[in-house]
Amino acid sequence: MPRNKKSPEKVVQTGLRIKGKRKIKRLDLAQFMGHQYLCQSLTVPEIKRLLKYLTLRQFNEGDILADIGEVGEALYLVVQGEIALVVAEKKKEYEIVREGPGEMLGIMSFFDRKPRSVRLVARAPDTQVLRLSRAMYKRMKVEHPFIAINLVEHALINLDCLFRKVSNDFAQFAHHLYGTGK
Repeated sequence: MPRNKKSPEKVVQTGLRIKGKRKIKRLDLAQFMGHQYLCQSLTVPEIKRLLKYLTLRQFNEGDILADIGEVGEALYLVVQGEIALVVAEKKKEYEIVREGPGEMLGIMSFFDRKPRSVRLVARAPDTQVLRLSRAMYKRMKVEHPFIAINLVEHALINLDCLFRKVSNDFAQFAHHLYGTGK
């Protein structure tokens, strides 16, 4: 599968100022966030504060959000569409898993500051993510530590779910390949 070059994503929204062709209303994002685990213990004003630290980005199908070998400078929360975690080997790409709305991606490299081992690729047209840059995360930790703690907890839960999905898929594959072992 040919690899799309990292394309410049469209910035749909910065903070709460809306730009771009397809407009998502502030209320829509606040409503979306209100249904996420990340925001379950946050008040409506706290959700609105959180949104001020995030940037809404839009990608076309096949666009690369983050590539193998890069150090993660942002976290991504899928709002619309799907993002695949992909590994590349000898000019071929292999999809590990796909994540949809409400899922957070880019967590490991963001927190451990080591190069990414997977590529994040948009797998649906008009894929939209909320992006939290490292600089904005650092500000949030100081200005709103309760929100930052909720974000870290959400990241841990997402990593756990991702690990369980991949482990289950691997176990099913191993069972299919090697049989029951009886």
